[in-house]
This record gives sequence, structure tokens and C-alpha cells, in this order.
Amino acid sequence: MKKISNFKNKKVLVLGLAKSGESAARVLKALGAIVTVNDGKPFDENPAAQSLLAEGIKVITGEHPIGLLEEAFEVMVKNPGIPYDNPMVVRALALGIPVITEVELAYLISESPIVGITGTNGKTTTTTMIAEILNADGQVAKLSGNIGFPASDVAASSSSDERLIMELSSFQLMGIETFRPHIAVITNVFSAHLDYHGSQVNYEAAKWRIQENMTADDYLVLNFNQEKLRHKAGQSLAKIVPFSTTDETKNGAYIADGGIYFKDERIMAVADLSLPGEHNLENALAAICVAKLSNVSTEAIISILTTFSGVKHRLQYLGQKSTIKFYNDSKATNILATQKALSGFDNQKLWLLAGGLDRGNGFEALSSDIAGLKGMVVFGETAPKLRELAEQLNIPVFESETVATAAQLAYEQATPGDTILLSPANASWDQYKTFEQRGDLFIDAFSKLEEK
Repeated sequence: MKKISNFKNKKVLVLGLAKSGESAARVLKALGAIVTVNDGKPFDENPAAQSLLAEGIKVITGEHPIGLLEEAFEVMVKNPGIPYDNPMVVRALALGIPVITEVELAYLISESPIVGITGTNGKTTTTTMIAEILNADGQVAKLSGNIGFPASDVAASSSSDERLIMELSSFQLMGIETFRPHIAVITNVFSAHLDYHGSQVNYEAAKWRIQENMTADDYLVLNFNQEKLRHKAGQSLAKIVPFSTTDETKNGAYIADGGIYFKDERIMAVADLSLPGEHNLENALAAICVAKLSNVSTEAIISILTTFSGVKHRLQYLGQKSTIKFYNDSKATNILATQKALSGFDNQKLWLLAGGLDRGNGFEALSSDIAGLKGMVVFGETAPKLRELAEQLNIPVFESETVATAAQLAYEQATPGDTILLSPANASWDQYKTFEQRGDLFIDAFSKLEEK
């Protein structure tokens, strides 16, 4: 960790805890800052606040008193999820207090070069792919950021011969000032988080901030399947490295003759990728760009991309039983996510497991995506609606009580060469606390299946 003096003897307010706030508070204290933490959760229900207090950090919990900002703070480190119209943030900005997020702090203390990945979809998968490829090549690549490992915490324990592979949300990028990755990736940009940003323009501007401090010595990897990102390419000082599944982008990664290329080098066959779907092909192309810019061997790339099982609960490949493949996509809590998952499979050999919390919507939007399925097993509150749709499309359909019994039932009906996909198209809260719990039960059910 760089022993910077930016915060020494300065009064810093950390607004909001969670993992990133807790990490930021500790790093700031180590840098000599006079730290105050303010979190809305009551103290007796707040283990993080209790720990920080025991370490000598001032904590104020249970409310966000505006008057606290009269204590001459010089910096506010804001939890990314707290919007900018929050009264505390509004008041801080009015008082001229800089408001940053924890990733800015991570950049300031990091001795390691940073690879930053953002985008609407595919961030977590691409980030994980990149880290695994670099590590397979013998480099030391550490996951950090929005992927679940506080960026400042990882940066504090990293050295100059390591790399931080940092997933970045639009919320985090709103709070940067000097943050500058050596390599940045924008996987894609669609409509999202408009309640936070107020408009699509603001959301896209937040994503674009990933490159605002980059120079001609840095690399910006962009999805040239999207015209808006092609257009943006000319607005960055960084060297542009494109990827596309539709055009031969000779300065980056592309598809030709059934193969994946980087510049003039054939890396591998498209058919050898372990994860199905056009979106995962895009993720792989982005990861290859970063790998090649990082001087990774082609052998290391192939070794990961031919075996990569995906991020847990995100189209995760579990394995086979009696040559029947199983995929866990429990994170597909809406119709759009399930549509994307379905796009990577042959419906004639696919069994879809779906169902969950009934939010009052219908599922007609899935009709063209599930047409021709070999079968469905439905469960949860929405089982009757999904069953009705399947019957209208002449798809064999079975109803089950839980995701675990659904896995067993689908396995009994499937034949060798089939695929069983859990992609619920619904939230889990009718039966399970989280989509993770739902996915874990599916994984457990798969592990207990016996070969036919």
C-alpha cells in the first residue's frame, strides 16, 4: 500500500458502511485520517460499527444527522448505493466537501496496476474470466471492487508485481476524481438504474467515466457490436482495442471461419468455449483482449476458456450425469435474464426449470424463446402461469414443489445428450431467502443424482 499523505490529519466522514465503507474506514485510519463513520443501522444491530468503535474509530449510527456536516470535514467517502440526492450528500456538496467512493481511495493507495471492468451486463463473468486467465499464466491477479471484495482492502494488501482486476459499477464510477486503470473494459451499455441516475444519458456518462483519466499509454477495450460504443471510441485518449462477434475488428478480438482471433492470431475455435450464448462469447472476446494486452500466452487463455464453469448462479456449468448437462442460472430473476440464457442452447434438447415469486406479470414475452423446448418443470407461485404458457405451446410440462425436486424430475424425464437449465425468470422470495439459496439447493440436488 502506498503511504500517501492525502488524508493525514484530515477529518474524513465515511457515509454508509457495508463491506466497502468498513474497509475504507480502516484504510483511512491507517493513513492518519481523523475518521468518523455514519451508518443508518442501529448500533446494537451493527457488528461493523461495533468493530470500528473498538478500533478507536468514531461511529454515529441509527440516523444521518445533517448537523454532523458542520464539523469541518474535508472529504466524504460515500457508499456507492447512496444516491446523490441524499440530504447528507447534497449538504456536503453544498459545503464544498469532495464526495468520493471507495474505489477512488483504492486507486490512490494501490501499488498494483488496475484492470477496470464495467458495463450493464457481463461485468462479473468477464472480470472473473480475466483474473483466472492471468493467474493461469503465472501472474498474480486479484479480484476486487463490485464483485464482492472491497477495492481498498485488496489494494492495501497488494504489491507492484500484482494486478487488481476490478469490477466497477456506475455507482462507484460516479465518485472518482483521479482513478485511472491501465486497461479498462466496457462490456456493453443498455438501459439500467434509471431510478438512481435519473436518465439513460446520465447512466451512460457514469459508465464512460472509467476512461476519463486515461492517456495514450492506456488501453480501452470496447464492444464494437454496439454502435454507441463505436461512436464513443473517438472521444477517448486511450488506445482503443475493439471486440466484436459480427465484424472483423483487426485491431482487437473477432470471429472468423468459426474461430476466435486476436489481431492476426487464431486463439481457439468458437465451439470450444465452455459457456454457451452470444453474451458469453462477447465476454470471452473482452477477456482475450485484456489477456493479450497483458502478454498472456495463448495456452493459458485456452486452458481457462475451454473449462470455465461460469460465476456461481450465473449460467454456472455444474457438470454431467449420464451425459445430461446441468446449468445453474438461479440469478435469472426476470424474463430478460432467462431469455439471454436460453439463447445459448438447442431448445430441442433442453429442459427448462422455472418459477418463483408472483409479481403479477405474465410470461408471454418468453413464448418465442421457449418454443420447441423438449420440456419444462415449473415450481413456486408462478408455476400455474408458466404451465399454462407451456401447454399453449405444446411443450411437455411438469409441476414440482421445490427447485430440488424439479431437478430430480427433469433428470428422470431427460435422455442422454439433453441439457437441464435452471433459469427461473422469477425472484426467489416465495420459497427462498435469496437466489443464492435457491441455486445452492439446485447444486446440492445435482450432486446427489445417481448415474442412470
